[in-house]
Amino acid sequence: MILDLLDNAERYRGTHPAFAAAFDFLRRQDLATLPDGRIELDGDRLFALVQRPEGRGRAGARLEAHRKYADIQYVISGHEEYGWRSLHDAPPADGEFNLQKDLGFFQGAPAVWLPGPARSIAVFFPEDLHAPLAGVGALHKVVIKVRV
Repeated sequence: MILDLLDNAERYRGTHPAFAAAFDFLRRQDLATLPDGRIELDGDRLFALVQRPEGRGRAGARLEAHRKYADIQYVISGHEEYGWRSLHDAPPADGEFNLQKDLGFFQGAPAVWLPGPARSIAVFFPEDLHAPLAGVGALHKVVIKVRV
């Protein structure tokens, strides 16, 4: 897991071959004006999801994991909060893993809660359980899915 500001993303460009393109996309001048939905960057290998959800609070955030993708979550405005727990310390699964959506949920609580202020990036790899949308209020964010 990585938690930092987009201003410091250069130090993580070498972590994965697609991270450079992902960070370049997040630096677009028109990012805040893009419509909600999926934006193809490199087919199913790299795509962005522009979202304007409401935070669910800690009680409403669910631990989730992905097997094929890493998430780069970027906060345009609002205040996100993430729960985190290692997959190696995972609680029991909460239902079957959905292969089509590359999404599985887990019972239990995160080990830690992390702030996600505006202009921050949070990178969650397949070994990171994460509980997004734990903040409260309106949020404008982009989730970039990076095939790993």
